[in-house]
Amino acid sequence: MEKVFLNDKLVDVDKAHISVTDSGFLYGAGLFETMRSCNGVVFSLKDHLDRLFFSANSLSIKTYDRKYITDAIYKVLKANKLTDARLRLTITSGPMSQPDEQRKPTLLIAATQLQSYPPEYYKKGVMVVMCPFRQNTAEPTYGHKTTSYLPRMLALQYAHQRRAAEALWFTVDNRLAEGCISNIFLVKDSTLHTPPIETPILAGVARMTVCQIAVKNSIKLIEKALYISDILDADEIFLTNVIMQIMPVTSVERHTVGDGKPGPTTKRLQKCFDELIKSECKQNK
Repeated sequence: MEKVFLNDKLVDVDKAHISVTDSGFLYGAGLFETMRSCNGVVFSLKDHLDRLFFSANSLSIKTYDRKYITDAIYKVLKANKLTDARLRLTITSGPMSQPDEQRKPTLLIAATQLQSYPPEYYKKGVMVVMCPFRQNTAEPTYGHKTTSYLPRMLALQYAHQRRAAEALWFTVDNRLAEGCISNIFLVKDSTLHTPPIETPILAGVARMTVCQIAVKNSIKLIEKALYISDILDADEIFLTNVIMQIMPVTSVERHTVGDGKPGPTTKRLQKCFDELIKSECKQNK
C-alpha cells in the first residue's frame, strides 16, 4: 500500500484525509513542488525548498520548517521503497475553521516511481502550440507555483488535443513567458535566450540548472523580453522542468524549428544536465 506523509505522520494513501474547510481545498490557497529523486537522493532539494519558502512568505501561506519537510520527504521515499521517484509536495494554510493563531498548515507529500517521457521525444523533438490564454503581469500569484493550476491544465489539455506536448504562454502585452509546466529557452547563433524571472515566470529549478550549466560551460546566456518573432527566428528551442530535464522542440504549430531536429546546443546541455544529476545524486542519503 502506497504511503504518504500528511501533516505529522505517514499514512496509507487511502486513509489520508484533509479538512473540508482546508484553505487549499476551498480557495486554492496553497503551494506545491514537483521533485525527482535519483538513487534515493532528491535532486536540487535546497532549490525547491528555497522557492517554496520564498513563495510562502510572499503569499502569506503558512509552512513547516526546512528540516521537518526534508525529513518528511525522505520518510516517504523510504516507506515506499523508492529510489528513482517523482515526488509531489503540497502545502496549504490549513483549515479555515480554526482561528489564525491556532491554524496549522496542511502538508502532504507523495511519491511514485519515476516515469520518464518517451525516448522518441528526445530523439525527434516535440511540437508545441500557442496558448489561447494570456498571463496578466499584475496577477499576484504569477511567478509562484500555487495550487490554483486549472488554467495551466486547461491550456495543457488544449495542447494535447492538438497532438502537441506543451502550450506556450504569452503575457497580455505579447511577451513570451513559459509553458504550462515548463520554462522555455531559445538558441540563436549558439547563444541561449530565455525570458527573465520578472516577466513574471516561475523560477524553475531546471531553468536555474540550465543557466548554471551554461555559465560553467562558457555558453552565452541572455535573459530578455522575447516575442513571437524570436521564436520563429530561433535555431533551436527547448523546454525544461526537473522531470523532463531538457526537452527539444522541433516544431511550433506548423513552423519547423531550425532543421527540424534537436540541435547541437540542446544536445550538449542535455548531456551536461544528465551528468549533473548523476553527480549530485550518486550517494544514497
